[in-house]
Amino acid sequence: MDLNIIWFILITVLFIGFFFLEGFDYGVGILLPFLGKEDRERRAIINSIGTFWDGNEVWMLTAGGAMFAAFPNWYATLFSGFYLALVLMLLALIARGVAFEYRSKKDSPVWRNRWDWVIFFGSFIPALLWGVAIANLIRGVPIDQNMNYTGSFFTLLNPYAIVGGLASLSLFTLHGSIFLSLKLTDNLLDRARKVANKLWLPTTFLLFTYVIFGYFDTDMFSKLGVNPGVIPVLAAIAIVSVGYFLKIKREGWAFVMTGITIAFSTITIFMGLFPRVMVSSTNSDYSLTIYNASSSPYTLKVMSIIALIFVPIVLAYQAWSYWIFRKRVSTKSKLEY
Repeated sequence: MDLNIIWFILITVLFIGFFFLEGFDYGVGILLPFLGKEDRERRAIINSIGTFWDGNEVWMLTAGGAMFAAFPNWYATLFSGFYLALVLMLLALIARGVAFEYRSKKDSPVWRNRWDWVIFFGSFIPALLWGVAIANLIRGVPIDQNMNYTGSFFTLLNPYAIVGGLASLSLFTLHGSIFLSLKLTDNLLDRARKVANKLWLPTTFLLFTYVIFGYFDTDMFSKLGVNPGVIPVLAAIAIVSVGYFLKIKREGWAFVMTGITIAFSTITIFMGLFPRVMVSSTNSDYSLTIYNASSSPYTLKVMSIIALIFVPIVLAYQAWSYWIFRKRVSTKSKLEY
């Protein structure tokens, strides 16, 4: 196994961590204006992710940084081609972060309500656009022989990508509602459970529709890079089982199952793409791979040494922070946001 493959695997792992952790963050933000009926309830909802959300976003930054360093041509083509979509996502994330910090700076219902809707849109837009982006990576976008994206913003808004965006939006919202059922108490707990039960079926429908659509609109099934075997089957079983665990009020297991769905779906996508990282719809020979898009072997070697030292430290710290702040949040708790 060469360093190109190792870094492809590492970037896959980073995206799994990002989608799993930031996924429930997005879900919580999307549900905030609807679950919280008054200010203290909304503060409790925000505090459920208050100690985690900024750390979770680091996974996205790390994945982007690893992509830039290990596969600069992939980074350049992706970020130039998806520029407007990524800028929109970045602005949404910036507004979301500002909203978390500013909503409680002024004791005014109107002021706080406006920031709550900023949190909603700052979570809704990335949750939707990540699905659109991944769907376009699978389906293919126009790339020429010089690795330049030749399409437009509207090229990305094809039916398959829109279904992918709706699927990711729904899955992250379900993931967030189950997370809230593990972190909240009393009336908020009951509401989170009800929302999770309502979201499960449409989420499952959208995910299966996304897979079926992909069979007809992509080459993932005919040009498998690495056969994922039972991994996508396990992802399907996991999302179906969520309904059962929600019904018997075993939210911990339901959260594990949505996590498995996210992780195994991401693994399936990257295994299906391998060794490609961006598919060219112009000509398959123009597709970017882990070899024609990579940095020099020396760069990959130096990065591998750095990753071996610092990645375990970061993982240990984040695991420790989740353990320390594992208790449920109540409207009677001391609330920071």
